[in-house]
Amino acid sequence: MTPTGALPPGGSPAHRVTRYAWLSIATALTTMALKAAAAAATGSVSLLSDALESLVNLAGAAFTLWMLRLGAEPPDERHAHGHEKAEYFASGFEGLLILIAGIATAVAAVDRLLNPAELGGLSFGVAISTVATLLNLAVARVLLDAGRRHGSVALSADGAHLMTDVWTTFGVLAGLGLVSATGADWLDPALALVVAAHILLTAWRLLSGAADGLMDAALPTQTLADLERLLDQLTQPRGAQWHALRTRVAATRAFVSVHLLVPGDWSVHDGHELCEEIEAAIRGALNAPGTRATVLTHLEPLEDPRAYADQHLDPGH
Repeated sequence: MTPTGALPPGGSPAHRVTRYAWLSIATALTTMALKAAAAAATGSVSLLSDALESLVNLAGAAFTLWMLRLGAEPPDERHAHGHEKAEYFASGFEGLLILIAGIATAVAAVDRLLNPAELGGLSFGVAISTVATLLNLAVARVLLDAGRRHGSVALSADGAHLMTDVWTTFGVLAGLGLVSATGADWLDPALALVVAAHILLTAWRLLSGAADGLMDAALPTQTLADLERLLDQLTQPRGAQWHALRTRVAATRAFVSVHLLVPGDWSVHDGHELCEEIEAAIRGALNAPGTRATVLTHLEPLEDPRAYADQHLDPGH
């Protein structure tokens, strides 16, 4: 197996991605302070929920920084396939924190519904929260773009979480506007419950995505179809065949294995040349920005019945 795929210039792999985690940490600290001030000024439980989510952002960003550094470590004797899966731990950890924050928000909202309290200082609180939201929006776009360019699951999850925070805050601010216009204070905890539901949905998505990655999910369906067409193009004109295409993804690295069946009278050199060509073609097809591919081919003779025994996902093989 040979890992390939050039990484973009600009320093070491760890530095290129961890700098975005540091940006996320700084943003979380700033927005948490702003939203806490807004919640204290207004007494709004929905703004308090926003501040709690910023605390989650901080913890998630710090853990993401750790996992990005670990994931950038090269393969070693204990981890011959690399450390890229560490990013899924960051996504799962952040999802768990969001889950806790969502439950806490729902509890606070129900308590406020049962024990109403008048809100005050809405204009000041809304102004501060708006500044924090615009900051989150700008950083979320940076993280999402960096996640795509570097193929980072952790950065993409962090960016998606911040973007969810942005839309959540917009909903809270709209609700506070309704409270200010109508005087119906119960709208604040009611909207906090909606915020809690949205937070819990985000938690579910992050946790399920992390579990999918740790369970060695295959490449996307369209990518698999493209690889199958590529294999057909490279084998059929030469009288060769292929089967047992297996793929999995570990954050920035894709793993592909396939069995190639060639006429038994081919020389070792001929078979090796076909393997090299196909491995190079697959790596080229998967050469997305920030992505590295490890490709393994297994050569078998067309005439041997044993060559067809493992072409399906059979637990006995």
